[in-house]
Amino acid sequence: MVHVRLPFNLIWKKDNSSPHIVTSALCHHCKMVLVRLNALLIGATPAILTFAVVATLGAGGPPSSDFQPAFDSVLSHNLGFSAADLADLERGKVVKHVLPPAAAEEVGVVGAVRIRGSRDDLIAAYRDIVTFRKSARPPVLAIGRFSEGLDPSDLDALTTDDFDLRGCKVGDCDIRLPAADIARVGASVDWRRSGADARASAFFKQLLLTHVRSYVTGEPGRITEYDDGRTPILPAVAGDDLIRSAPYLDALKPGLAAHVQCMWSNPLDGADDFLYWSKEQFGFTPFVSVTHVTIVQAGPHQTVAANRDVYSSRYIDAALSMIVASDAAGDPASFYLLYVNRTRANVLRGSMAALIRRIIEHKAKGILEGSLRDIKIRLETAHR
Repeated sequence: MVHVRLPFNLIWKKDNSSPHIVTSALCHHCKMVLVRLNALLIGATPAILTFAVVATLGAGGPPSSDFQPAFDSVLSHNLGFSAADLADLERGKVVKHVLPPAAAEEVGVVGAVRIRGSRDDLIAAYRDIVTFRKSARPPVLAIGRFSEGLDPSDLDALTTDDFDLRGCKVGDCDIRLPAADIARVGASVDWRRSGADARASAFFKQLLLTHVRSYVTGEPGRITEYDDGRTPILPAVAGDDLIRSAPYLDALKPGLAAHVQCMWSNPLDGADDFLYWSKEQFGFTPFVSVTHVTIVQAGPHQTVAANRDVYSSRYIDAALSMIVASDAAGDPASFYLLYVNRTRANVLRGSMAALIRRIIEHKAKGILEGSLRDIKIRLETAHR
């Protein structure tokens, strides 16, 4: 899918990663994200980390362009589409570009295409997140949707045998955890006894469940710092910053930004929220993430869905993605599909950051264009 949570491959090495390893990781992740969007068209399977449907035909007289007013405004004012880009988009071309970073460690891409087909199919697929992700190419290793009650059994299918916590210590741990919890791993698990790996797995799952519950309710226990590497990472701060620098959220649905930032203190009327965990593999090492999805109607012809990264066991500091499916003003049987993704990763800091960024952005644009073109072909073929 296009929740281009930009990739962070599995031969990745914390802060001292080589440019080749880092760019390989990021590009693998980018490809994975776009694959999720592709999956929407293959059957019932959603994993697009976010998407919005903006419709509504203007009242009175034929429209001056093929875009809905709100959609047109977001493209032009928030996402940097030029008049030439919009003309190409109306003619059916895939239009894409990188987004200017709001922080040194950020990479962003945006792309759009006109499709003759049903946007309702996208939404239906997206709601069935487990089926969607399992049908992606390649499929996730494991996935589960958290129940409303956030039961421990929600994580039964998650395996952690590929995480090595035996030598885990602050500044050098195989997965991302706060310093206090890293210390608890060593204090709670006697690696000399049989069943140590099972106890470590149960410990991690309990931490993850507590974190998700805190995210949803505001109770204590949220993971706000990753201390697995030499430089502490503040994922909640990075995520909130991404939201503050995403004016297109409220442009599509007022109140959406505050809700995605803190769902329990900023309820959004009519919003359908759920969280899911997934385990996927971009290289040699698996990657576990938790994603918050918000789907909300924004008028009779509009649906908005936003995806925020809640936890990442490796690679990603924060990520925010959105997809917009907007009815063509001149043809109700067609719509525009827009994908936006902005991801932050601390590997984009340092002496090689400029080179790494250029490689990642070049690869990301190519992957995004191919994905959108493939989606257009698939949906239009099914529509005939």
